[in-house]
Parts: sequence; structure tokens; C-alpha cells
Amino acid sequence: MKALKLISSILSFTCFMINTAEAQDWANLERYKIDNAKLSALGADEQRVVFMGNSITEGWVSMNPDFFYKNDYIGRGISGQTTPQMLIRFRPDVIDLQPKVVVILAGTNDIAGNTGPMTLEMIFGNLKSMAELARANGIQVVLSSVLPVYDYPWKPGLQPAQKIVRLNAMIKKYAEENDMVYLDYFTAMADSRDGLKKSLGDDGVHPNKAGYDIMEPLAQKAIARALANR
Repeated sequence: MKALKLISSILSFTCFMINTAEAQDWANLERYKIDNAKLSALGADEQRVVFMGNSITEGWVSMNPDFFYKNDYIGRGISGQTTPQMLIRFRPDVIDLQPKVVVILAGTNDIAGNTGPMTLEMIFGNLKSMAELARANGIQVVLSSVLPVYDYPWKPGLQPAQKIVRLNAMIKKYAEENDMVYLDYFTAMADSRDGLKKSLGDDGVHPNKAGYDIMEPLAQKAIARALANR
């Protein structure tokens, strides 16, 4: 009996430690740890580009992997993430990969309150911090507009549309004042209510293939502008 109790105690402690470790990885630094380690050193003429984001970026890689593979783009999106989580993992998932350009698409989950209440100023501050970290490490910055959303299906009633409009205006102004590239997805994807066009997404938040088909040439044009700034 004593042996069984001891084994039970050890198993309980092990489960506790595992759960604690998982809880502590709030920014999900483990998500791309192995993938990052597998990347080869950057070649002299390689134009590596990292896309930092949330489920919209993660879903993009899943829906059209060839867009990333053929263009030497690296997707580092994690579903549900907010800007403070991305800021924590910005070094291992962007800076340490030594890209020429980073494309940052973030903010919608902050507005949805995924990790707690966030003001637009707090979101904007985290975006600026990521941009400043990139620039300090010789990485050109593309700051993306937040995609249009009229309502979040998992948290309805927050009236995000005009908050997104205001945040995008802040991002655009900052990009223009700091010689960074502003990537405007919003204008091409918004309907008359400043929500996502129904033809471009099934849940009003995440693009479908038609949505990504619109985003891809816009992203490539913005990346070309950023590379020209080097």
C-alpha cells in the first residue's frame, strides 16, 4: 500500500509539474522551437521573410503552403494570440531567424479580449515595440492593418469595427512617420459596415481562400517595398 501511495504521489506531482510548465509557456514559445532550429543559416542572397501573427497567419500557411514555400516566406502565426504574447516570442520566432523583412499582422484578438482587457493604446504600444525590435536588428518592417470584423462569433457584442478602424489609423500614421511599410488589407476586404465581406470569410473574422487570394499580392507588393528600403 505504501508503494502504491508513493507511486500515486509521484504521478500527481509529475502531472502538476507538466501542467505548471504548460501554463508558464503563456506565449507558446515551444510552438515553433523545433521548426526554428531546423532552419538553415541565411544565405548571402536569401531574402527571408517572416510573417508574425495569429490564427489568420497560421491559417494562411495551412491553406496555401506553396505561397510561403515558393517565396521563402516563413509563417509564425499562433491561433488566438494577442500582441503581448507575440512580443514575448518575437526574438525566437523573428529576430533569431535573421529575416530581411517581418510582416506583422496582429491586434484583432486583443480587441476581442483574448488575454484580458486591452486599450487601443496598449495594442499599439506592443506593435511599436515589435517594430522597434525589428529595426534595431536590421529587419525591415511591414505593419499590416487589422482585418475588418463586424462582430466576434466567440465574443459577440464588443462592436469591434470602429475600434479596428481607429487602430489601423494609428498603425498607418506610425508606419508613415517612421519609414516603415503599411500593408492595407482592410480597404480591399471591408464591407459597408466595416466588417469582413461575406465572400471573403465564413465566420466574419478569418479569411477563406478568396480572402487570402486578395491578401497575397498585397503582401508581396508591401514586401517588395520593404526590401527596396534596405
